[in-house]
Formats: sequence, structure tokens, C-alpha cells
Amino acid sequence: MEKTKELQQIESQFETFQILNENGEIVNEDAMPDLSDEELKELMTRMVYTRIWDQRAISLNRQGRLGFYAPVAGQEASMIGSQFALDKKDWILPGYRDIPQIVYHGVPMDQAFLWSRGHYGGGQMPEGVNVMMPQIIIGAQITQTAGVAMGLKRNDTGTIAITYTGDGGASQGDFYEGMNFAGAFNVPAVFVVQNNRFAISVPVEKQSAAQTIAQKAVAAGIHGVQVDGMDILAVYAMTKEARERGLEGNGPTLIETLTYRYGPHTMAGDDPTRYRTSEEDDEWEKKDPLVRFRKFLESKDLWSEDEENKIVEQAKEDIKAAIKKADGAPKQKVTDLIGFMNEELPQNLKEQMAEYKEKESK
Repeated sequence: MEKTKELQQIESQFETFQILNENGEIVNEDAMPDLSDEELKELMTRMVYTRIWDQRAISLNRQGRLGFYAPVAGQEASMIGSQFALDKKDWILPGYRDIPQIVYHGVPMDQAFLWSRGHYGGGQMPEGVNVMMPQIIIGAQITQTAGVAMGLKRNDTGTIAITYTGDGGASQGDFYEGMNFAGAFNVPAVFVVQNNRFAISVPVEKQSAAQTIAQKAVAAGIHGVQVDGMDILAVYAMTKEARERGLEGNGPTLIETLTYRYGPHTMAGDDPTRYRTSEEDDEWEKKDPLVRFRKFLESKDLWSEDEENKIVEQAKEDIKAAIKKADGAPKQKVTDLIGFMNEELPQNLKEQMAEYKEKESK
């Protein structure tokens, strides 16, 4: 398809923002975020911890001890860098892959495991933790975020709402509706599209004729930026900037993070070898966010193999304790679900409640 000069001009404006290259070298000194050595180490700690957590979660799923699970390896920088730029009072509206962000925002890991199992306890977010339950419907969280952000603006809370979806979510109608609403009402919202290149199995090039997802912000009249999603410092810097933009009354931001998931879309039968080549996998593994950031920290004498090994062992212990706690949750009953969903039961549910109470008492 031949593109007009006007379209080419717009697309050329969306260059990929990067601070660290694949070798862990600073290529954009002016954009370096003001983070202490301890904060830099914390970013690496969380990425290592999340990589181990992901490996263990996949194993638990295969053992039948975990339900629905969407692997995150490869996307750690995108997830952790963006969440690290938030205030605890900000609201996160996650998709089903975005479990690391909500755990680091305050949701206990054992509760995340319960959510994966479909247990009602997994959706009962702790008081004071500003997180919505992970959205299964692809793209639905985009319109919800626009509404939450409007509420935050009207109540003058000094906080923002951030949401996540994948490149497939950016092909949904809700994506455009949510951004358009957010732009029209100038609300403090940040829309993060983690472009891992495949909406389950459909490559991003077959989903849209647009050269970038970031440029779709133009139609909504909001700010848009494309970021190297394997560079945790770049993701952090752009999310921090987007948050400040929203708080200052300058509207929402669309952030496209270019990233990659090493595993399947979910553990529910997806086979990525059917639509991805080993050459492509190898190419993206060279951009691994952990390897890149490790090199950067080692160059500053801020990281060692011993430190990393301690984090690995701590992660294994924490995960073991969390799954044990999840195992001890009360067995889910139909009467619980009926009771949680209604303050006052209509006649038909009263009859069902009585029926199930009798069954459960046997």
C-alpha cells in the first residue's frame, strides 16, 4: 500500500525512545532518570524475582496446581519499569498478563495465585490497594480506565489511572473508544500497549496498516510515544513523564512498549512454534531486559552474581510459601458466589441458595 506524504510524515515522528542499548550502554545521557543506586538495584531485583516467579508459575500450571496463566518472561522491563514510576495511590487496571504490576502495587502473591485458580478470594483486593481485578476481556480495561480517570479528576485526587493491554488489545474497538473519551475529557490516564508482536498468533503487521501503535494517539488527540520495552530505564522515564503530564492537566498518554514474550500466549494450549520462528526468538533473546540491565549495573559495580543468587533463592521461598497459603484458602462454594454477588437475593436466587445449601451440607 502506498502511503501519502502526510501519513509518512506522521509516522516518522514516532521514533523508538531508548536509554540503554542491548549491551547495557547509555545511549541517551540526557534522558537518564534520577534514580539512586538502591532504586536501580531494586529494579533489577524485581526483574530477577519476576523471571523466577514466571518459571515457577509455569511449572505449577503444568502440575495442575495453578489455573489460567499468561507467561511474562521477556516483558519484565515493560511491566516493572512502568509500575515503578507510579505512586501507590495511583490506580492500576490490569489485563490478565499483568500480575507482576499488581503484586508490586500491593496485592499479595497468594491472592494472585487464587485469581489464577478462579477462586473468589483472588478478586477481593485488599483495602487501600488501588488495583482492579485483572480483565479477561481483551481491551475492556481501556474504557474502564477512561472512566476511573475521570472520577479521579473530578474528585481532584492527585492520582492517575494506568492500564495495560497487548498489541491485540490495540486492535479492539474498546481501545479507540477509551482513548477518545479520555482525550475528549482530558483525564489523567496512561494507556500502555505492550507490543509483544503477536496477538496470540497474529503478527502485529497483519493487525494494522499503521507503522506504530503509538501513532494511533494522534486520532484521539493525545500524546503518544514508542519505547524500547526491553529497556527498563526508558520505560520508567516515559511512564514517569506520562504520569506527570496527567497530573498537570495535560491529558492522557499512549505508551507503546516494544517487547517480546518468550513463552506461549497462555498456558491454555498455545504453541508459539506454530507461528514464530526460532530465528526470531533468538534475535529477541539478544535484547533480554535482564541481561541488558545486569551489564549496566555491573559496569557501575552495583551488581554481583552472589546478589542475584540470593534473590533467586528468596523468590523460590516466597513462591513456595504463597502457593501453600493459597492451598489453604477455603474451598469455594456455590452459595458463597451467590451471596457475594447480591446484597438482597431475588426469589429465584433464594430458591437456588436453599437448594445448594442443602447439597453442600451433605
